[in-house]
Amino acid sequence: MTQYAFDVDSSNFQQIVIEGSRQVPVVVDFWAPWCGPCKVLKPILEKLAEEYGGKFILAKVNSDENQELAAQFGVRGIPSVKALYGGQIVDEFSGALPEGQVREFLDRIIPSPAEELRLKAAELKAGGDAAQALQVLAQASQLDAANEKVRLDAAEILLEVGQLDEAKRLLDSLSPAMKLEDRVVQLTAKLNFALSGQSGGDEQALRDKIAADAKDMDSRLQLANLLVAAGRPAEGMDQLLEMIAIDRAWNDEAARKTMLSVFSLLAGSPLVAEYRRKLASALN
Repeated sequence: MTQYAFDVDSSNFQQIVIEGSRQVPVVVDFWAPWCGPCKVLKPILEKLAEEYGGKFILAKVNSDENQELAAQFGVRGIPSVKALYGGQIVDEFSGALPEGQVREFLDRIIPSPAEELRLKAAELKAGGDAAQALQVLAQASQLDAANEKVRLDAAEILLEVGQLDEAKRLLDSLSPAMKLEDRVVQLTAKLNFALSGQSGGDEQALRDKIAADAKDMDSRLQLANLLVAAGRPAEGMDQLLEMIAIDRAWNDEAARKTMLSVFSLLAGSPLVAEYRRKLASALN
């Protein structure tokens, strides 16, 4: 037993494994006294926990005595090793690997200096210090310019503080594969609405134009974008539904396509299901 390796059961699992993994990776070794391969792997893990000096924590779980924990983590055979970081499983393996392969496993899960700075920036952002978070992300980018998650985090903060052009530059710099990820799709939609709302003019002026001409589709679209950007998506989508009712084909179905962008922005919100039904009804 070292300061970096612990015997863990249900009484301290939450503290050592779940909470501990929010600081450094935690490697959970599910083993049993009768298991021959476990007797080979466990000393390797203990040795490396000491050698790595706190870059990860080893949590040893006797699966015979903690069957509920083993079942919770889907352990089918032992030894079974699960690596947690940030409260989530990030990697795993089964069986007794040789030391070289265990090192490779550990090196995959231990965050780089740039990743550590990214996590520090996330804490600063959560604490309301966006400016300091951006400075830390800039340091992370200097250490690892290829780290797209760093750029994505910076783009999100820049978008929140209204630096839209810089946020767009960072989002545009992401790889095609990264741009397909849900978070990027959502941020891109948010950026586009913010840019549209920024150039759309005054809300009351747009409403006055619509009151004077209910078929002023340009003004309705500008108003919809402005409302979505202002955090009033339901009102914005109501305008888009009005546009579909007036002329669904207008400007290459701009209203329907804009609704789909709002759905991307609101992913996970109950409004999506509600307005999908309304859109389907308006189109049928």
